[in-house]
Amino acid sequence: MDIVGSLTPFIAALVVLLIVIAYAIRILREYERGVVFTLGRFTGVKGPGLILLVPYVQQMVRVDLRTRVLDVPSQDVISHDNVSVRVSAVIYFRVIDAEKSTIQVEDFMAATSQLAQTTLRSVLGKHDLDEMLAERDRLNDDIQKILDVQTDAWGIKVATVEIKHVDINESMIRAIARQAEAERERRAKVINAEGEQQAAAKLLEAAQILAQQPQAMQLRYLSTLNVIAGEKNSTIIFPFPMELANILTTKTGDSSQ
Repeated sequence: MDIVGSLTPFIAALVVLLIVIAYAIRILREYERGVVFTLGRFTGVKGPGLILLVPYVQQMVRVDLRTRVLDVPSQDVISHDNVSVRVSAVIYFRVIDAEKSTIQVEDFMAATSQLAQTTLRSVLGKHDLDEMLAERDRLNDDIQKILDVQTDAWGIKVATVEIKHVDINESMIRAIARQAEAERERRAKVINAEGEQQAAAKLLEAAQILAQQPQAMQLRYLSTLNVIAGEKNSTIIFPFPMELANILTTKTGDSSQ
C-alpha cells in the first residue's frame, strides 16, 4: 500500500501530461493549413505535418485548401430583351490564403454562394436571351472575373464558372421554334433566288457565246435532238433549218425598211 501511495502522484502527473500532450499535438494533412491564435490574437499559419500548441492558450482553425464545388441554385433572371428565364450554375474555387479566409469573412462558403447568386443575376440581366444560349463561354468568363476580383479579399480564388441550365417557359420555346422555322424559310428563299440569279447569268453567258457563230447554234440544236431521240417517248420533232431562219429574218428586215 505504501508503494501504491507513493506512486499515486507520479501516476496523476503522467495522466495530466498525457492530457496536455493530447491537446498540444495536432497533425495536419498535406492539403490542410492551421490558422493559430494565441490568447485570441493571430500568430501565424502552420502546416502541414505535426503541430504543437500550448493547451488553452493557443487555438487552431483548420482550413482545407482543396478545390471546392459550389452549386449555385436556380435564379430567376429577366434578360435584356425582357425574357424571364431560370438559370443555374456551378462554381469551382479554392482557398489560397488561409489567414484571410478565416479572419476576413465569417463563412466563406456562404459568402461566396450569395455573391455568386447576385453576380449571376446581374451579369445575365445585361444580355439578351440569344447571347445566353449561344455565348455561354464568354458569359462564364465574365462572371468568373467578377467573382475572382470580389473574393480576393477573402483569400478565395475562383477558377471556373459554368452555366449549367437556362430554362425557358413553354410559350417562349414555341416562339423560338417559330422564329427558327421562319429563319430557315428565309434562308431557303434566299438560296433559291441566288441559284436563279446564277443560272440566269450562266444562260446569258452561254447565249452570248453561241451568238458569235451560227454554226454553234446548229450543233447545239443537233445535240439536243440526239438527247431527245435517245429517250423512250412519243415526241415528234420537225427540224427547222437555221439557214431558213436567217433568210426569214433577213426578208423581214428588208420588208420593214
